[in-house]
Amino acid sequence: MHLLGFHHLTAISAQIRENYRFYTEVMGMRLVKRSVNQDDVSAYHLFYSDAVGTPGNDLTFFDWPIPREVRGTHSIARTGLRVRGGSALEWWIGRLEDQGVSAGGIVERDGRQVLDFEDPEGQRLALVGEESDESDVVPWERSPVPAEFQIRGLGPVTLSIPSVTNTEQVLTNVLGMREVRTYGLLDGAQPNVHVFEMGDGGLGAELHVAIQPELPPARQGAGGVHHVAFRTPNDEEYHAWGERLNRLGIANSGEVDRFWFRSLYFREPNGILFEIATDGPGFAVDEDAATLGEKVVLPPFLESHRERIVGKLKPID
Repeated sequence: MHLLGFHHLTAISAQIRENYRFYTEVMGMRLVKRSVNQDDVSAYHLFYSDAVGTPGNDLTFFDWPIPREVRGTHSIARTGLRVRGGSALEWWIGRLEDQGVSAGGIVERDGRQVLDFEDPEGQRLALVGEESDESDVVPWERSPVPAEFQIRGLGPVTLSIPSVTNTEQVLTNVLGMREVRTYGLLDGAQPNVHVFEMGDGGLGAELHVAIQPELPPARQGAGGVHHVAFRTPNDEEYHAWGERLNRLGIANSGEVDRFWFRSLYFREPNGILFEIATDGPGFAVDEDAATLGEKVVLPPFLESHRERIVGKLKPID
C-alpha cells in the first residue's frame, strides 16, 4: 500500500472569473470540471488540468470571496508545476512577461531549474524544469500554449512548518513516505527543507517541507492553498488507508464519495489539511471528454437541487 504521488491541489480564489481567465488563457490549462464545492454549494469548484484530467495534473480552486491569505508557517507555501526542461522555462519567461505577470529569473533549487511567480491573487507558484521525456500528460489541442510547453502536472509542493519532528512521523510512519535529502531555500543557507518522496519518486511525488520557526502562523484566505491530495490507485487501497488512520487513532473525515474520485481527509500535526484520493472513476464518467468543463456538472446527490444551486452561480465566461 503506497501513495503514488500528488492527486490534486486545491486553492482559494476570491475572483473566480479572473481566476478562470488566468489559468485557461495565460497558463493554458483546460477547465476539465466546472462544479460546486460539495460542502458549500454556493461556491464554484473549478478543476484545471491537461486535456483529460489525468490524476496528478489537477490544480483546483474554491470560489470564496474572503480576504487575502496572511502568509506564514503551518501552511502550504508554494505549488510546483512541471514543464519540459530549461527551454520551456525560457519560453515561459517570455510568456509571463507578455501577459503582464511578474516573475523572477530562472534559479537552481534542489538541483532543478525553477521559475517562481504568482497569479493575480498572490497564489505562489513555481514552474520546475523536468528533464524526463516520460509523461502521462495529454496535451490540450485548444490551449493557447504550444503542446511542448504545456504544464505536465503538479511538481513539488512545499509546506512551511515550525518543526519537522511530528510531521515527519506522520509522513514516514503513517503515509509511508521516504525522506531522501535536504537543501537550503537560499544559496549558502543551512539545509532547512526536507524532501519526502512517494511511490517511484520524481517531481510529481515529492513533498518539500520547509522548517521556518521564525514565521508567524498563516491565516488562510484568497491566494492561499486549502489542501493537498495524494494519489491512491484504487478503492481497495483507499479503504485500507481509512482503516490504517483509524487503527492509528488519527482523526479523519471517514470515507467521502466525491463521485469523480473517493476522498479521505485528515490534518497533519501543524493543522495542514491532507487528502488521500483515488485515481478513478475520473472526470469523463458523467461528461463527454470532448466537452469537459463547458457546463456546470453536479454529482448525482446534488442533481435534484440543480435549479437552486446553478441559479445562484455567476457566469465565469
